Amino acid sequence: MKTIKYFIAISAIFAASSCDNYLDTENIKDKSLETFYKTPDDINEAIAGVYNAIYTTNVHSEEQIAANLMDNMMLGGGGPDDKTAKWVDNFEDPVEDTYFDLFGQSYKGIARANAIIEKTKAADFSKYFNSPAEAQSFKQQAIGEALFMRAFFYFRLAKFFGGVPLITTVDGPKNGPRATYTETFAQIASDLKLAIETMPATPFPSIPTSRYGHANKWVAEAYMGRVFLFYTGYMTNIEKKATTDLPLVGGGALTATQVAGYLQDCMTNSGHKLASDFRNLWPYSYVNKASGKNVLPWAATEGLSWVGQDGAAPTFGTGNYESMFVQRFSFGDWQWTNGNIYTNRLCLFDALRDNSLVPFGAGWGWCTVNPNLFSGWSDLDPRKRGSILEVGKADQGTDGYAANKGDHETGYFNKKYTSLQYPNADGTTVGMFVQLYNWSNTDMQLMHAQDFIFMRYADVLLMHSEITKTPDGLNAVRGRAKLGPVGYSLDAIKEERLHEFAFEGLHWFDLIRWGDVDTAFNSVIPVKNSGTAVNYSVKYRPETKGLVPLPETEIRLSNGVYKQNPGW
Repeated sequence: MKTIKYFIAISAIFAASSCDNYLDTENIKDKSLETFYKTPDDINEAIAGVYNAIYTTNVHSEEQIAANLMDNMMLGGGGPDDKTAKWVDNFEDPVEDTYFDLFGQSYKGIARANAIIEKTKAADFSKYFNSPAEAQSFKQQAIGEALFMRAFFYFRLAKFFGGVPLITTVDGPKNGPRATYTETFAQIASDLKLAIETMPATPFPSIPTSRYGHANKWVAEAYMGRVFLFYTGYMTNIEKKATTDLPLVGGGALTATQVAGYLQDCMTNSGHKLASDFRNLWPYSYVNKASGKNVLPWAATEGLSWVGQDGAAPTFGTGNYESMFVQRFSFGDWQWTNGNIYTNRLCLFDALRDNSLVPFGAGWGWCTVNPNLFSGWSDLDPRKRGSILEVGKADQGTDGYAANKGDHETGYFNKKYTSLQYPNADGTTVGMFVQLYNWSNTDMQLMHAQDFIFMRYADVLLMHSEITKTPDGLNAVRGRAKLGPVGYSLDAIKEERLHEFAFEGLHWFDLIRWGDVDTAFNSVIPVKNSGTAVNYSVKYRPETKGLVPLPETEIRLSNGVYKQNPGW
């Protein structure tokens, strides 16, 4: 009898409908494959386990942190003791298993998805629903969601490691050889295609609020665009094998026209749309409920108001129609095993080092922003100061910033994902999400419950423009920023993606697929290391082909079947 070898922790908030029922999630450890997957509750718990695999113990295995550290628009940062961040920034491997969790957690998610795909097909849920149609819709969503998540994890693996072993059944071989890059992407594309064809076409926001953040048909269509652009770009510009189609398992391929059709369907029928103001996507635009005021003067003057982290309009937001697929975060507790992985560590690690201000709190000062991005970005674009936090600015709440606290200081930090804190009515200062959710634990390392957005609607528009070589989606995104229309060009797409998605973990992969990574790291950047002015530069190593090293532990466990990636 096979055993499900996972435990659904409190962090499985994708499946929770409110903060109150996290602890009600049943421990399904040791339930057998023969007796599980029989009820909707079984399926919801199993799906929660798939999403739980996104979370990693080692911070370098968090996709968004790993990608930002390698991006040319962000530096290593941190303090003198934060050597690993600086090594990754310089394309050096800090330890032999730097990305062990990224690799291992992805395969845990894949194994859990495989079980759902196989076992749910034979399940009969009719007695749990009001009609056979409802039961069938539930089954289709579950299987499609598992297919999407398997594609999500394989895409994550392929972006970082290249071709990887493909395990697509519960009984699949665990020590098989690495598939080729093309074989890996064929599996990803085939899973996405079947997920799109399987999941119901329920428009947003008709999808229940409790399922906010879950994958659905529209998310799968959006990811098909991302996978298509990455694969064809990588093969053409890194492998130097001109490629225009996305392969499928068993032969056949998806063309640019077909992939554009998926994106068009998403644009026409999903119900997603752009937020009215780019800056309202980020919680620094939150109106402090204790005072009824926005703490940032410029935000209050321009009438900004955070849309929140939900499709419905919660008491502290106006309804987020733009975020399509997110990693949800919660509070943490040092008494739990790995109790800090369910708080958004990107916000903690990117925040101002040793500076506790209002509304921007303290953090570890990683991923300082390249000043060339700030100087080369037009002041007419509100996304510039909507994305980059400047120190020493009263209107930003940073006039009390004490410099010389960290390394690679440039005076610029990530404003989208950072530590946020606000005054209470009694004058005390607490973390923004501590205040919102009335948490009792105010530890500055555990208070970051901001969603990380993997996919938002702006990307659908820009990907559609890039694939169809038409300006409509490009200009829709520019129009939201109150910028004039432009004609289509790849250079215009590159600039728009840089400014729209800065610090969101996408630019590094854009540099790779466009073939720009070889020339993107040639500048000399003036920085301060603990107060000492120095010049800093990073040289990308093209022999790595944009990949990170496989964990040495995995190579040893494979008995030599796995070979290390080039350049490592």
